[in-house]
Amino acid sequence: MRHYRVGLAIVAALVLIALTAPLLTALEGQDATGFHPELVNSALGGLPNGALGGISADHWLGVEPGTGRDIFARIVYGAQVSLGVAIGATVVQVLIGTTVGLAAGMGGRLADGLLTRGIDLMMALPELIFAIALLVIVPAGFPRPLLLAGVIGVFGWGGTARLVRAQTLSLRTRDYVAAARLAGAGRVRVARREILPGVVAPVLTYAALLLPGNIVSEAGLSFLGIGVRPPTPSWGQMLSNASVWFRSDPMYVIIPAAAIFLAVLAFTLLGDGVRKAANPRTTGAAS
Repeated sequence: MRHYRVGLAIVAALVLIALTAPLLTALEGQDATGFHPELVNSALGGLPNGALGGISADHWLGVEPGTGRDIFARIVYGAQVSLGVAIGATVVQVLIGTTVGLAAGMGGRLADGLLTRGIDLMMALPELIFAIALLVIVPAGFPRPLLLAGVIGVFGWGGTARLVRAQTLSLRTRDYVAAARLAGAGRVRVARREILPGVVAPVLTYAALLLPGNIVSEAGLSFLGIGVRPPTPSWGQMLSNASVWFRSDPMYVIIPAAAIFLAVLAFTLLGDGVRKAANPRTTGAAS
């Protein structure tokens, strides 16, 4: 459980950074969108003045090559976008997956067969390709973080639905479910009152494991240039911009890459801890 505590501590710190981004940037005295051409050397192609990408007392993580924008400010505001998209996508996946999984598990043979084929189809779809196609055709004025969360969530609920269906098929054979049916409860009432509480723990465990993948998905789509658009910062977008500077200014690559790595590692450790806490028999068997 030590790993779980480390993950929880890092997740809490990242969420706190995202929530207090305005306060942190005000403390530094910078903003995420202000250009500072005086801090870059045009004779060297726009490289920051000073060592380590221009790190100084005024710019705690240095400045962007070419623009001179403050990296610390963009990292903390990028945390709002990257974590917000990942959490929003996970909520969409859980809501759709739980609804479809319950309907499949509680439905008759025909409904279960049709919904199960639908779940299999969603899991077989090349999520990245469809997400790219959809994001390209959406008008530019639509809020990109909201769109990203929706697209990642809509194409990623199949695993949740399959888990909920399996749990529902197991729980519907329990005595208390049979008693509720004998008392006259309909399928919807049984699903809501008797089955749903039993699937909450496994769904929460699975959701914690979905979050790291959603962070990577947002970063990947932004890296490809179809995610969050400037001037709104995100870690994937910063990494994409930094890819052409990795030889001359490695700090510009290291900082957003480290942020993505820490977030994915922390949520992975947290998800693994939640899984073990929800199923202690697995932990005991492994040890």
